Amino acid sequence: MRSNVRCVLAIVAATVCSMAVAARAEEPLVFISTFTAAKDGGAIRAFRLDRAGGKLKEIARTPEVENCYFFTLSPDRKCLYAIHALDFEKADSQVAAYAIDGATGRLKLLNRQSTRGATACYLHVDSTARTLLVANYTSGSVASLPVKQDGSLGEVVSLMQHAGRGADPERQEGPHAHSILTSPDNRFAMAADLGIDEVMVYQLNAAASTLRPHEKPSGSLPRGAGPRHMVFSPAGKHLYAINELGGSVTVFDYDPQTAALVERQTISTLPRDFKGTNLCADVKITPDGRCLYATNRGHDSLAAYRIGPDGRLTLIAIEPSMGKEAQNLAITADGRLLLCANLAGNNLAIFRINSETVRLTSLGDPISVPSPSCIRIVEGKD
Repeated sequence: MRSNVRCVLAIVAATVCSMAVAARAEEPLVFISTFTAAKDGGAIRAFRLDRAGGKLKEIARTPEVENCYFFTLSPDRKCLYAIHALDFEKADSQVAAYAIDGATGRLKLLNRQSTRGATACYLHVDSTARTLLVANYTSGSVASLPVKQDGSLGEVVSLMQHAGRGADPERQEGPHAHSILTSPDNRFAMAADLGIDEVMVYQLNAAASTLRPHEKPSGSLPRGAGPRHMVFSPAGKHLYAINELGGSVTVFDYDPQTAALVERQTISTLPRDFKGTNLCADVKITPDGRCLYATNRGHDSLAAYRIGPDGRLTLIAIEPSMGKEAQNLAITADGRLLLCANLAGNNLAIFRINSETVRLTSLGDPISVPSPSCIRIVEGKD
């Protein structure tokens, strides 16, 4: 009898354990950076996301990263690359490479490399996982670094210096590269430069981790727009750039053969009667390609757009971001949840996405996170 009881208890325990493991497997990891010095609590924090309830639970913290303004993931989600800057605005930045422990959310430092520029503000890994691209804001340059087999980084092999100025004498006195990402086919890299109102196009040799200027013209934006972040449509036919200074989103038609960018629409992120100061920050598209969301810092809101068959946008709603300075967004792979980091609000808000109406519904009070500046979800693709 005792033997039978022990067997039953063992089976029950094994079943409960298996259910717990399965439940954890269904809960994605979410990494959030806190943009401060390490001595002031700067870190990369790992959470588990309960998708059904829209709740986050912190499980790990990596504190030795300095002023982690932005980070990104490798395509296989096994490595994380983070900006590491002792003096974010002046000294040359570094990028730190980490291995991800998917079970615990802990990060193991592999190495650090210089970005060969000041105020690194954006990182992107190409689809072959051989090249890391970086945008250096203050120095107005973009760079490429080789990714080694173990995920660690080699030294910069390409450094492209931008030139020119824009209409705003304070923010556009010179080039300010603000983001860089690869084309859907991985043949090109696009760099948004806030200072010169251009999306620069480069040819990418992923195997050699090198960039070189493309012979086709760059994509031009309205004067004073100040492009910041970008995202391709899932079908790869359109590129969307959010304009920090112009309070708008610009839609480009994209030719995958020539990498030509043609502006088709620039649409406001703000109510018509808004008179205050506002700086846009981030833009994301749902995986089904039906909805686009853009952040307002100042108006402290999220602009929600329906994407038409021709790629053009229709503004549906402008929703409160539930905190000050909506800095960064992330959307779950199923397209049902949107996470918003409110930098000055020291919180992270979670919204339910209605793909039919495009509207957002807040899922309760935001969670407290000091100076959150970047979010990445370990599932699917960025």
